[in-house]
Parts: sequence; structure tokens; C-alpha cells
Amino acid sequence: MPPEPFNLRAIAVGAYGPSLFYGVATGAILPVVSLTARDLGADLATAAFIIALTGIGSLLANIPATLIATRFGERRALIGASLWCSGAMLFALVAPTLASFAAAVVLVGMAGAVFGLARQSYLTEAVPARYRARALSTLGGVNRIGIFIGPFAAALMMSFFGLDGAYWVGAAAALAAAILSWRVPELPRLHHKRNGLPGTGGAVDVPTIRSTLRDHRRIFATVGSGVLLLAAVRATRQAVLPLWAETIGLDAATTALVFGVSGAVDMLVFYPAGKVMDVKGRSWVAVPCLAIMGIALAVMPFTESLTGLVVVAVALGFGNGIGSGIVMTLGADFSPTPGRPQFLGVWRLLADSGTMAGPAALSVVTGFGTLALGIWFTGGLAFLGAAALWYWIPRSAPPDAERVRSLG
Repeated sequence: MPPEPFNLRAIAVGAYGPSLFYGVATGAILPVVSLTARDLGADLATAAFIIALTGIGSLLANIPATLIATRFGERRALIGASLWCSGAMLFALVAPTLASFAAAVVLVGMAGAVFGLARQSYLTEAVPARYRARALSTLGGVNRIGIFIGPFAAALMMSFFGLDGAYWVGAAAALAAAILSWRVPELPRLHHKRNGLPGTGGAVDVPTIRSTLRDHRRIFATVGSGVLLLAAVRATRQAVLPLWAETIGLDAATTALVFGVSGAVDMLVFYPAGKVMDVKGRSWVAVPCLAIMGIALAVMPFTESLTGLVVVAVALGFGNGIGSGIVMTLGADFSPTPGRPQFLGVWRLLADSGTMAGPAALSVVTGFGTLALGIWFTGGLAFLGAAALWYWIPRSAPPDAERVRSLG
């Protein structure tokens, strides 16, 4: 029997609209968090730490997010997380002290963890496996577009309201994400009991985080290690580009332009990459993604001019862009049913750990050596991650369920 037809456009507004507005919300405040912290009395080191609190909030909430999605369903989790984010933005807007502002930033990060897990789990359930990579790559691309738009919308509002304008944009965009999430159709769900499925005599336990870690420990240790390295390289590339631009004498405006060019290339290639993953296999994108970024990072310390750095920035943007959605796609491929939210919570925890560890490792290596050495170290992580994903990702496309189960 031929597979039932599926039209991705039919769920586009409900599936991608909230992610676009949520990306705008987070992108709007990214440039101003450190500035607000400084206005509240933070020194440079403390302001840098305040920025990192969104990642810490996400780490703290990844596991609780699984409980929320399991208990209330993905649609309600999306709505709740969006309202939570909007409230946290308003809290940041009126925070009278640095400590209360820091708490608001943590809350933004926690809301992002719940929203991210719920949207990934929803699309994994709603989209057939043969379209999964395209759907999740598009999700990643739409989020990038939102983050790209956010600072421009914030800049417009800040021309009237100062720094407060960025938080008004963030709160409004997160509220729009909640309203659009209300339109997301509820998925049919199996409500598992501790003593079995309703209407049956079987004993089907609800998976826990502990049982998920135990049952899928090999996947987390193999493919998961490659995902952790990918996240580390992605996070670090955002730091090394402006740092190296400053090293070779580029001013702030030119550096911002180079960063923007890299971001624009990043946004242009997400859908073709998703189609390649669906047709040829996940490794056809995951491995080149890391390899291209590794080559670009290896070359970066040899650049001494704007032209050379632009070429490297374009390569970094292209490498990262073709990997749009790869972490979500791999997580979806390996996630079991029942127990998908629990698995994805651990999966996101791995990725967020890499996001936090990458810049920290760069700081340590640069502190003991030079910035060039730190960049080469990051490039080495990219090649190591490419090798891990090449070796451990199943070659089948779409994912072979029997192969996935055997790896678990």
C-alpha cells in the first residue's frame, strides 16, 4: 500500500509560526542583555556571566520539560512556555536589581527549553518519517530567521523607548507565539498508566529519565557524543569570528557586517539540506556540516584581511546552515514511543552541555596559549565530531526502525 500523502504546507502556520515569533522574541533581547546588566551595576565579567544564564536556565529545565510535555501535551506546553517567556521578558523590563534581572534571564532560558522540546516532539509525531528531516530542518531555519529579525525589530523600538524597547518586542513576540500555538491541532495521545494501558491487561510502565538513560545509554554515548561536539563547535564559532576580526584590526561595524553575511548564508540552505537528509541519509549532511566548519576554523588563523575573513565566515555559515535541524532530526530518529519526551529531554541536555562547554574550552585553551590555538582546538573538535557521526549514524534513509532499536 502506498504511503498516505502528506503536505507540509498544511501544518506550516501552526507548526512554524510559533517558532518564528519565538525566535524574534529571543533574538530581540540578545544584543541588550549585557547592556542592561551594565546599567544595573554589573562589571564586564558579571555582564558576560549574565548572558550565559540563558544557557544555564535551559540546562536546568531540559529534564523538567519532559515532565511538562508528558503531563500536558505538546500543544499546551508550547502555549505555556510562550506565556512564560513573555512574562519573563516583562519581569526583565521592570527588574529593579541585578539579581532580579539575572533571575529573569534564567527564566527566559528555562522557557526556551520547554518550548524547544515541545515543538520538536510535536513535529516528530505529526510528520511522517520520510519527511522528518525536511520538517525539522525547516523548523531550525525558521527559528534562525526569527533570531535574525529580532535585533532589527528591537533596534526600531529602542529608537523610541531605549533599551526597554527590546524587551517590549520580546514580550509581544512571545505572546504572538502563544496565540499561534493555540491554533496547533492537538495530537492523539496514548495516556499510559503505571499499571498498563487503559482497556488492556498489559503492564506498560511510563518511561522515566532513569530508565531512558539505561535503555538508550549506547545511543547517548555514541551518536550523542557527536551531537555534543557539534553543539560545542556551533557555539564556539559565534565567539571566534568577532574575536579574530578584532585581532586583525577590523572595527566593530565591519565585524558586524561579516557576522551578518555569515548569518545570511546560514539561513539560505536549510531546506535543501533537509531534503538531502530525507533522500540520501542523515550522515550526508551531518558529516559535511562539521567537516566544513572544521576546515574553515583551521584556515581562520591564517587570514589577515577582510576578504579572507569573509570567505571563512561564508564557509562557517554554509557549514552550520546545512546542519540546520540535524540535532533535532537525529533525536527524533532515535526517540522511542512511548517515552519520546523523556528521550528528547536527555538529548537536548547533551546538546546544551556542548553549547556551554565549547566556549568554556575555547577560553581555557586561549588562556594557556593563543587565540589561534583555541580556534585550531575548536576545529579539531569539529573533525572529531564528524568522525563520530560518520561512524555511528545509521546509513539508512529514512531511519530504519530495526537498526535504531538494535543500537539502543
